[in-house]
Amino acid sequence: MNLIAPHREADIAREVALATANREPLAIEGNGSKRALLRPVQAARTLSTRNLTGITLHRPTELVLSARAGTPLPEIEAALAEKGQMLAPEPPDTRALFAAEAPATIGGIVAANLSGPRRITAGAIRDHVLGIRFVNGAGEVVRSGGRVLKNVTGLDLCKLLTGSHGTLGVITEVTLKVLPAAETQATIGVRVPDIATGIRALSAGLASPFGVTGAAMIPAFCGPDGPATNVAFLRLEDFAASVAYRGSRLAEILSSFGEVRALEREESRALWAAIRDAQPLGAAEEEAVWRVSVRPSAGAAVAAAARGLGGRALLDWGGGLVWIAGPATEVAHQAVVAAAAAARGTFTLFRAPEPLRAAVAVLPEEAPPLAAIGRQVKAALDPAGVLNPGRMRAGL
Repeated sequence: MNLIAPHREADIAREVALATANREPLAIEGNGSKRALLRPVQAARTLSTRNLTGITLHRPTELVLSARAGTPLPEIEAALAEKGQMLAPEPPDTRALFAAEAPATIGGIVAANLSGPRRITAGAIRDHVLGIRFVNGAGEVVRSGGRVLKNVTGLDLCKLLTGSHGTLGVITEVTLKVLPAAETQATIGVRVPDIATGIRALSAGLASPFGVTGAAMIPAFCGPDGPATNVAFLRLEDFAASVAYRGSRLAEILSSFGEVRALEREESRALWAAIRDAQPLGAAEEEAVWRVSVRPSAGAAVAAAARGLGGRALLDWGGGLVWIAGPATEVAHQAVVAAAAAARGTFTLFRAPEPLRAAVAVLPEEAPPLAAIGRQVKAALDPAGVLNPGRMRAGL
């Protein structure tokens, strides 16, 4: 692999312009920690932002942070923690899933729009991007948004680039809204007889007035070291006195669903870090991993489908996000696709061997009107089609 990793935005722009002039495809990445995500990109050269690093702005009182795209996520989280702040959407650490040594970069997290358990209350990464700088397919540096919360500076390309997986531009800097971190947290765990009951318990907790910020379920068949029974978990975050009071009240509500157990601060944090990173799946290296997004009430049916294909499931977002690990075969993939379609949801082939990712659709097919708009946007921002071609869909 011919890797190009410039230290300056101008050099990235020059490399993209050169590739466009030569009609030479480029694979776009940060640290390359998610190369096995979505379709493989057929390109002789890889353009990386890994050397474009550093926090360029942090105004704690204004809840704003800017960083160059290659800045490692742990570096940003550490800087925020020093000021008692956090990235509210709780993006996952994908190193274990992808067997990667280098951590994800903030540009990669934004490009993939990855969010964790707190998405149910805080929103997705896309909702926290205030500004973005990127190099388009013509080698031009484009800036959208700004560094303030009330932001009306023209066409909002921030949401368009977030989740585009490097197919519309090379992100060089992002500005994010950050939030104060909670003083402490606790979790109420409930042992339930089946997944459907567990989802009802999660729904009851989310519907309560006690401010649940995490709602997940680890089924008994989830992983090789999973619980002996199905366990639903609900997280509370805030000041210590508030968490203690709300935890006792929430436990009363959930006791009608099964045996209740409280997890205090450190145990709770470890649990949610594991859920965020899909560790309870115990996904083996040779297995495929899918993310299926459905309405929470359909989560049990999708989990049952995962078990039927010989796989395992982990449920987050109150049952609305189902992580699945299973055989890396086209038969298993089509079973997951069918389960998502039956639930009127969406799927992502999150990790798989390259032959499978090249052979199947890794994302749902778009409706013709949306696909037409997508082609027009791609043509406007990357007219020569050199940026991560085929990453999301064949031919795009």
